[in-house]
Amino acid sequence: MHGLVTAAFGRHYEVITDSGCLQGYPRGKKSVFACGDEVDIAPRGDGQGAIEHLHPRRNLLWRSDAFREKLIAANLSQVVIVVATEPAFSDLLVSRCVCAAESQDLKALIVLNKADLAERLPAARESLAMFTALGYRVVELSALDGADALGAYLQGERSILVGQSGMGKSTLTNALIPEANAATREISTALDTGKHTTTFARLYPLPGDGWLIDSPGLQAFGLAHLDPDHLAECFVEFRPYLGQCRFRDCRHDAEPGCALRGALAAGVIHPRRFEHYRAIRTEIAEAKRLNPGW
Repeated sequence: MHGLVTAAFGRHYEVITDSGCLQGYPRGKKSVFACGDEVDIAPRGDGQGAIEHLHPRRNLLWRSDAFREKLIAANLSQVVIVVATEPAFSDLLVSRCVCAAESQDLKALIVLNKADLAERLPAARESLAMFTALGYRVVELSALDGADALGAYLQGERSILVGQSGMGKSTLTNALIPEANAATREISTALDTGKHTTTFARLYPLPGDGWLIDSPGLQAFGLAHLDPDHLAECFVEFRPYLGQCRFRDCRHDAEPGCALRGALAAGVIHPRRFEHYRAIRTEIAEAKRLNPGW
């Protein structure tokens, strides 16, 4: 029967079918399924079933380094990147998540949580200004009493919440979907980082059409699987200048006639975003050096 993967626990999966929920297990040794995958599953009794077939994916969100890859979710329409006024968030991680969304032609929405902390709000807005200038939507809210502000952006969408630990993804999920009962914990002020509360991705149907996935907190989002040329295309502000460099194989470092560096010097490209690009590109090159199979 046809089913939807709504949670992934290592080598077994929660699969929702028209007949109810099954604990699904893959045939063979590989676990190649992600939250949001559509599958065919054969019931085996005791609420279990064998996953027989993976339906073609519209897209796949995943992260990778030189030696490991982690499937995050499939068949999305939107990536919701959750940051907060506290603890401090990484603007580089935001760029990584945006690139991952762009690489799969997904919409990106940034949520600034804990916007009620007025003293920290200006600094958080400043960190996000380079993204709002590019046209990325930013929704400011407090998950504890204003999560409804996000609801309108989720209707009819297949969304996933991503971001660092402690940003309030599970609190948002609980507020939007009270039956979710996702675990939340206090922020570790000593480390200025959140404690991991969600250890696996879980999909929740939304009223009407669409669904929402709450995912584990990220401290890294490797993009080793991206081709360097594709990476440049994932920076939307680079696109008008790609192919305009004097040299076809320009690496956008110190080559004369580099169109990207010209745009940077003219103030069209934000210096911090260019730093992000170079950091990710260097990481991809190192991953390919360590693992030529990429």
